[in-house]
Amino acid sequence: MAAGFSRRRVIGAGIGIGAGIAVGTMGGAAAHSTGSGPAVAITGTTVIDATGARPLRDVTVLVRGGRIAAIGTAREVRVPTDAEVVDGRGKFVVPGFVDSHVHGSGQEAIDPPLFLVNGVTTVRDMNGHARLYEWRDRVAAGTLFGPRSVVASGIVDGDPSLLAGLGSPYVEVANAREARAAVRQAVADGADFIKVYARLTPDAYYAIAHECRKLGVTFVGHTPDAIPLAEASAAGQRSFEHIYTSWFDTSSQETEIRRRLAKIRVGGGEYNSWFNQTHPLEVLAARTFDPARARQVFGRLAADGSHQVPTLTQHRVFDLPESVAVHDDRLRYLPAATRNGWQAQLEQLYLAGRSAKDVAEHRELFRARLHWISAAHRAGVPVLAGTDTGTAYVYPGFSLHDELENLVEAGFSPMQALQAATSAPARFLGLPDVGTVRRNAIADLAVLDADPLADIRNTKRIHAVIVGGKLINAGQREHMLSDIEAAANTGTLPARLAGCACTPVLAAA
Repeated sequence: MAAGFSRRRVIGAGIGIGAGIAVGTMGGAAAHSTGSGPAVAITGTTVIDATGARPLRDVTVLVRGGRIAAIGTAREVRVPTDAEVVDGRGKFVVPGFVDSHVHGSGQEAIDPPLFLVNGVTTVRDMNGHARLYEWRDRVAAGTLFGPRSVVASGIVDGDPSLLAGLGSPYVEVANAREARAAVRQAVADGADFIKVYARLTPDAYYAIAHECRKLGVTFVGHTPDAIPLAEASAAGQRSFEHIYTSWFDTSSQETEIRRRLAKIRVGGGEYNSWFNQTHPLEVLAARTFDPARARQVFGRLAADGSHQVPTLTQHRVFDLPESVAVHDDRLRYLPAATRNGWQAQLEQLYLAGRSAKDVAEHRELFRARLHWISAAHRAGVPVLAGTDTGTAYVYPGFSLHDELENLVEAGFSPMQALQAATSAPARFLGLPDVGTVRRNAIADLAVLDADPLADIRNTKRIHAVIVGGKLINAGQREHMLSDIEAAANTGTLPARLAGCACTPVLAAA
């Protein structure tokens, strides 16, 4: 498996109950199990398989037993009389989407169905909470209707941790012994991979790398302050989240930046202080991007197979809070407590006291982030689309489509953006039977009303979704959205799990 995520269990696409969809099961990709229920046929459609091949036009896609049984012309594919038929004329079939950086809220009536109605059939959850392990296993068993998921450990950070008191699952490690123990415990607790964080010491970090190699698990996460990006890649870290300290390596002023970075002192839970102290270093890194150094760094990452997950959707909220739509129609699918909390955070923390200099610098930073990830991509560094749900105004399911727009704005072609949310993460997660549209693949599909290669925004125009062979037709999809909205307004949902601690809650001064 490409990234070691299938270390200890089959990661399945399970089907449960929801919006008139029958109960059934779908085994994991590695097990090649079959689902139950009638066949599904999408007739007269255009298939975009996300391999980069030319679209197949006027074909029928036949799904049976949870897999794609056939793709071909009407002459080549016979539609069974009992099949559920989707009229695919003028429509486009793409693989189900993968969001490679989410933080589940723990609210079962909200997150799983929101992902599915948006065509997101697989998620990589970075929250490391026991409830999310339970969701993962229930989806695989077929008792929860939701996306396939792989779930992180609690965050492994240095001592003191930036996360102390903020509610996110984490463990502080002060040395190599504690770091190795943290990895072993996380694996025993059911984590699919280890997530590392900003304040790890070199001794602890390299102990994590060693223990992960020993146990055959992947480690991913933030780029620690004390470890340059290229060195972390060489040590085996297989994905780097966001664009914060990662781009220090590509600055002509890296030596000065790292001298100043080493002087930063923060106490437990002082995340805002850390962001405020690193902000001027980010500005310096953005202004001193060195193409020659970047080619060396990106070459190292590409050779190692290290992935970048830029979460531009999250960066846009923080860098450009004045652009946030505070009356976004998507807010109706979230509980009042979430809506009110987001608005307070935006007004009181992101926008309050924001000077003209702050606004200008953050606009500059966002443009630089787009340029940086574009340069990495052109140099062959694999990029995964992730949103950082849990951040204010980053929506489960919906925001994956925003991220595809961001990637195209950064210079990706629509096909390349589509691949960052389908075939590339499928390879990364070691799931060879998802992320594409081909015979015998898992039937995770989105049926779109318009061509995403003509305009990437067309991924939002979802007509139907197939999850592990089960069809969510247009009517069922609307029913699910109505149910989510009703659930969001009941006032009886369980408390949200702690959201993402990956983002600042104070504008940098």
